[in-house]
Amino acid sequence: MFDAFDPIVLARIQFAFTVSFHFIFPAFSIGLASYLMVLEGLWLKTGRELYLDLFRYWVKIFAVAFAMGVVSGIVMSYQFGTNWSVFSDKTGPILGPLMAYEVLTAFFLEAGFLGVMLFGMKKVGKGLHFAATCMVAIGTFISAFWILSVNSWMQTPVGYALNAAGQFVPAAPWIDIVFNPSFPYRLVHTVIAAYLTTSLVVGAVGAWHLLKDRTDAHARKMFSMAMWMAAIVAPIQIFVGDLHGLNTLEHQPQKVMAMEGHFDSHPNGAPLILFGIPNSAEKRVDYAIEVPKASSLILKHDLNAPLAGLDTIPDRDEPPVGIVFWSFRIMVGLGMLMLALGLFSLFARARGKLYDWRWLHCAAIVMGPSGFVAVIAGWVTTEVGRQPFTVYNLLRTVDSASPLAAPAVGASLTAFVIVYFAVFGFGTWYILKLMQKGAQPHEPEMTDAAPIRTAGITPGPAQKGPEDDKVPDDDRNDDPELRR
Repeated sequence: MFDAFDPIVLARIQFAFTVSFHFIFPAFSIGLASYLMVLEGLWLKTGRELYLDLFRYWVKIFAVAFAMGVVSGIVMSYQFGTNWSVFSDKTGPILGPLMAYEVLTAFFLEAGFLGVMLFGMKKVGKGLHFAATCMVAIGTFISAFWILSVNSWMQTPVGYALNAAGQFVPAAPWIDIVFNPSFPYRLVHTVIAAYLTTSLVVGAVGAWHLLKDRTDAHARKMFSMAMWMAAIVAPIQIFVGDLHGLNTLEHQPQKVMAMEGHFDSHPNGAPLILFGIPNSAEKRVDYAIEVPKASSLILKHDLNAPLAGLDTIPDRDEPPVGIVFWSFRIMVGLGMLMLALGLFSLFARARGKLYDWRWLHCAAIVMGPSGFVAVIAGWVTTEVGRQPFTVYNLLRTVDSASPLAAPAVGASLTAFVIVYFAVFGFGTWYILKLMQKGAQPHEPEMTDAAPIRTAGITPGPAQKGPEDDKVPDDDRNDDPELRR
């Protein structure tokens, strides 16, 4: 059934599908790990049990999200050897060590302290447990650091040379490769997006339970913390995004041309196209709604600054304008709504109505998943905007794929779709079920449900339950129900 399809297109769809599923979970776990660190730190500082309850509540959700992120990431990485073996061979001397650093630093750090954070609160001291929580939070950041360095080098490659086999090999100090031109901007922009995504989820959960009970202390604290985060971080993210856009204009101009929908050059100031339908065949944006010269003002800080268009780029080097144009607007539009929610919460807080205004709570619930949509839209903008290259302007996508037939790629894509929706769909449902319950006073710790014995083949001694103490030994031995 896949014989008529292009195997490269199928391989790209497969990678896009798996990486989109995967990135949802790290975008949540990066921010949630830091939130857990803050909650435990506040508990240790203030001694308030409310913070401990919230920590125990959210750590259960973190465990599920983290597990799904690890599993989906491992599956995704195999595609470098199956569908993209040529890319792996040519870029391996540079990207391979960076990926190895991620495993040796972040993954081992997270794996080493995760068990202590999840199950060790009653087994180690408070200080050591808090240190473990901090290590997990730091580990998630380090993981993002290396992965984004890899991706950024593909966007803005530096410090390389080509050997006789056509491979990219290091030709500069590793620090230049790691801190390539787009990496600092992409790192800050992505990590802030993760924090903002988490705050919106926490805010939505708090708002959901406030709608049911405005006096719920746990919901009030969750909602208040989340709205502070949204109000403070959303404008910072918009500022960082602007800096990232200016960096992209400098190093990847055709991506910005696609984002802006500029098919033609504008020597006397370019308009900002708010909405429209990109028509790549006719090289124009149909039904465009635009603000004259506003694009030049944003990108060059000058109303009359000239901006080049896609007419200066060979057709074979143009990215798919329609996808990039709309994904960018989805990301920016959601960012504006996040800013509006933060400002709305500040207004409600100033009026003393943060926990009373149902419209605010409903808005927070609606915006709960918006962070995930925004980060996926941002990655679509970044990755599709880099096309038709895997290594920008140096290695084309068509030259990066493995020599596989379309049915082979299509079969694995079908399997991924079925398995991912089944497994991760169930995991997501379970997370939503946990969120629906809400945090309770004296929230039970995860160890309360952990197995008593985890190693060895010899059963441990029978554990007495409360009911055993009520039955004399002689009666228990003679009772057929108890013997069964």
